[in-house]
Amino acid sequence: MAKDLTTSQIDRQNILNNTVALPRIQEALDVKLLEFEGRYVLTKQMVADYYGVDYRTISRYIENHQDELEHNGYFLCKGNSLKDFKLRFAQDIDVPNKTPQIGLFDFRSFLNIGMLLTESEKAKFVRSRILDIVISTINEKTGGGTKYINRRDVDYLPAAIQEENYRKNFTDAIKNYVDGHKTYKYAQITDMVYKAVFREKAKEYKKLLDLSKKDNLRRTLYAEVLKAVSSFENGAAFEIKKKGEEVGLLTVDEVEAIIMELAQHPLMEPIIYDARQKMASRDLAFRDVFHGNIAEYLKAVTPEEFDKFIGSKSLDFDAIMALPENQEVLKILKQAEDE
Repeated sequence: MAKDLTTSQIDRQNILNNTVALPRIQEALDVKLLEFEGRYVLTKQMVADYYGVDYRTISRYIENHQDELEHNGYFLCKGNSLKDFKLRFAQDIDVPNKTPQIGLFDFRSFLNIGMLLTESEKAKFVRSRILDIVISTINEKTGGGTKYINRRDVDYLPAAIQEENYRKNFTDAIKNYVDGHKTYKYAQITDMVYKAVFREKAKEYKKLLDLSKKDNLRRTLYAEVLKAVSSFENGAAFEIKKKGEEVGLLTVDEVEAIIMELAQHPLMEPIIYDARQKMASRDLAFRDVFHGNIAEYLKAVTPEEFDKFIGSKSLDFDAIMALPENQEVLKILKQAEDE
């Protein structure tokens, strides 16, 4: 999906929060920065010169996007800091002596305004370069594919193991208390859960992620989404068993009513909200996948999440599973995938 950074604040913020790609972007752009008070900065005029636009153009963008730019590092230098700045850089840059303050950009806010500028050919080039570096960084960190980027999260494996236990409760409840063809009723009721949690049937989800028929959908879910599905299925299993023991075998339609009621329960609301937000936001940032049915839950991925999936806190799942002490766990997960 082509990204237009000039119009999408979420896409801009995802880049500016990507702590792994930012150093590579800075190195590639080779921008001259001034070291001042523990950070590297540029003046408004330096930014205007770099992007080949008028100083007033930069001022206009600051006025129109002040909150976003300040959030990403733009600030006003005044008072004693301004005096120090003038003393240090008076010979290198033109700063009027009587000005009470000057606007300074750090590298993130410098990139930020470059992603906003529509008048600048240089900014257009920078946006293209940024997107290339972000894509190559993610691909490099994930070994060339993002289908299983969810597994790089330290919380994934515990969630996957926990999910198998709750899944067994759910499938047992369907087996013992729901009428209908075995294979068909499992698939039909599982789809109801997926629709309740993230508003997509298995077929729709697989199409978005370009999964094959043999790919196990659940092995691509983030830990938080797996926990939401586990919670939902465990609750549904309890209600199905309870009603089944009262009235006998339930129809699929009766199970659907149970699931719809469970989806509205206040206990599930925060769990489902978190799952939808994580799925929508992370899939857009990491997999370039847009979930239209949950688009209203989109937000920028945090720097901590980038670190979790492609940074210093991410895991090489396959390498961990190859360790002798994890062979039993791998066997359990593999068996679940084959069932």
